[in-house]
Amino acid sequence: MDRSSLNSDGLLAPAGTHDRVNHWRNIGAFWWLGLCNNFAYVVMLSAAHDILKQQETNTLPTPPSPPPPDNNNSSNSSSNSSGRYDCNPTSTAAVLLADILPTLLIKLSAPFFIHAVPYGFRVLVCIVTATASFLLVSFSTSVWMSILGVIFASVSSGLGELSFLSLTVYFNRAVLSGWGSGTGGAGVGGALLYSGLTQAGLTPQVTLLCMLLVPVVMAISYYFLLVFPPSFPQWSSGEAEPSVFVGGSSQEHRPLVDEDEEEEQEALGDGTELKSTGALNFTEKLVIIKGLIRFIVPLAVVYFAEYFINQGLLELLFFPESSLSHAEQYRWYQSLYQIGVLVSRSSLFCLRIRWVGVLSALQCVNAVLLTMAVYYQFLPAVWVVLIIVFYEGLLGGAAYVNTYYSISTETGDREREFSMAAASVGDSLGISLSGATALPLHHYFCSL
Repeated sequence: MDRSSLNSDGLLAPAGTHDRVNHWRNIGAFWWLGLCNNFAYVVMLSAAHDILKQQETNTLPTPPSPPPPDNNNSSNSSSNSSGRYDCNPTSTAAVLLADILPTLLIKLSAPFFIHAVPYGFRVLVCIVTATASFLLVSFSTSVWMSILGVIFASVSSGLGELSFLSLTVYFNRAVLSGWGSGTGGAGVGGALLYSGLTQAGLTPQVTLLCMLLVPVVMAISYYFLLVFPPSFPQWSSGEAEPSVFVGGSSQEHRPLVDEDEEEEQEALGDGTELKSTGALNFTEKLVIIKGLIRFIVPLAVVYFAEYFINQGLLELLFFPESSLSHAEQYRWYQSLYQIGVLVSRSSLFCLRIRWVGVLSALQCVNAVLLTMAVYYQFLPAVWVVLIIVFYEGLLGGAAYVNTYYSISTETGDREREFSMAAASVGDSLGISLSGATALPLHHYFCSL
């Protein structure tokens, strides 16, 4: 068999014409799945400022109450314009928590039972919940209804991420590059499309309704574009053995490299001996999770720092002298961040970073710098923040895609599918902790 067009990691196209077409078709399918899966999640964060502002208006149909005695402003805005910061009464971190906590709960629990749910049904649930999220937020008349819509987006994104990451083990490892790039594309597409359409004059409600096309694209990408192995359990709960793809063809499942028992135990970080065949039991899954901590912790730290910035600090970095309004500045912060994410999540095609811990440290430096900038207000203009958030996105996207690629290459075939799903809790855990931290921080700054 001609393998001349494959490198050692299996990231290049197979030699045969038919195999090569299927290879790139699957990469393209995973790109679209990554984009569609994260799209609603990203849009809800980009719309967070508008969602809260809209509901503050909707919940006051009668003339507004008199301003507090210490408010010397005559502004009609519901923002806190009497203090140092132009704040919404509710932090955008509230939207972040609604957008991530359901995802975190799914990622903590689902890896232990999700194997019993067929992939086809999982994707169908993702499509339905994503559709519901756009509809609920579009037609919302209260804060709780908007938050419920955000929760549906979270369920769709969380279930989809762990399912699609697990699904990659049935395909050539190159589909991880497509998935990572697609999730980065979701950030840019969601943030830029929302910012562009609203700035062009569409209301946030109409903009969200336009995005109902996204769940349709997800269905087409999964059910019609992907080329599945013949034995893949699409609608049955039976567990198929993941295939190792060599030269684009599905061959009998076998280890990618020969490892003796000692090496396998060292990779898992535990002295417990794992069986070489059969379904993983609960104890084995716990052993695998212990070995995954070295991947999960750095990823959680990166995401804690960057979402602490995005949902706790960016709303407070407002430059009144800019030609952009507060809402527009917030949207473009999110957009530049997502462009950075797209660039770095697509970098796996040409660049590999093994030391994710370094990225975690650099992201923490960003968080400290911008916290000081909010408190001391020493940054000169909005463009400085735009550069920093672009760099922040580069760090976060690189940490994500390189973490999962490392897991894919450093775990055995038998535990790889579970490992990809279980490790996905890292980013959600970091984001959840950042949201919980950002809420009291927002209250503190807005009270100054």
